[in-house]
Amino acid sequence: MDPIIVELRQELEERADAQARESLQRFFKEPVQCYGVRVPVVSRIARDAWKKVSSRNKQEIFLLCEELYASKYTEEAFIVSNWVPRMKERFTEDDFTLFAYWIRTYISNWATCDSFCNHAVGDFVRKYPTFVDELKQWTGSENRWVRRAAAVSLIVPAKHGEFLSDVLNIADLLLTDEDDMVQKGFGWLLKEASRKHQAEIFAYVMKNRRIMPRTSLRYAIELMPKDLKIKAMAKDIPMTQIKKKE
Repeated sequence: MDPIIVELRQELEERADAQARESLQRFFKEPVQCYGVRVPVVSRIARDAWKKVSSRNKQEIFLLCEELYASKYTEEAFIVSNWVPRMKERFTEDDFTLFAYWIRTYISNWATCDSFCNHAVGDFVRKYPTFVDELKQWTGSENRWVRRAAAVSLIVPAKHGEFLSDVLNIADLLLTDEDDMVQKGFGWLLKEASRKHQAEIFAYVMKNRRIMPRTSLRYAIELMPKDLKIKAMAKDIPMTQIKKKE
């Protein structure tokens, strides 16, 4: 085992807190394996460790990431999410296959999915935009976290107004997904896109609100003015009631 892995695990164990571990579990429906180290502390540990590994070649760092992921501890997955975006200038197209493998194999909750995809995969797609088509392929996966990843990987670009047509395309592909984690994922994506494209996202919501899960709809309109929220959430009046009034 690499000495840096030993050092990281020792520090995580030293910083472990039973109360934090219990508190973290409340955020998840599924059991989560964790030390009980608060996120800001994990971030600091990751930054300090990065200073010691950053000079290594990319493949060697990726092997360290693989070892961290394999432990199944949430905090170790967060360290991967901290390290990989720091290498975005070193990304090559071949890295996408590895990132996809990690998501399929090691991602098991919304926190590890979002922390890795928002930045690592998001940075990759911004560098190699043609790979957005690969994200669209993910929407058909049987793995809920891969489907969520298809949406949340574009969160940061969408926040800056990028990839609008692809955002809407991915939303279309996930529109009737029955998994609440996926619904929240693409609803969040629409919300972030609305920062720069409010009119387009509102039009999309109004067009699809009869079939869009209410969870997704609420997320999508969260940043919009109150009057638009009211229109989006309004229930349609049944035709039978309209005829009675007439």
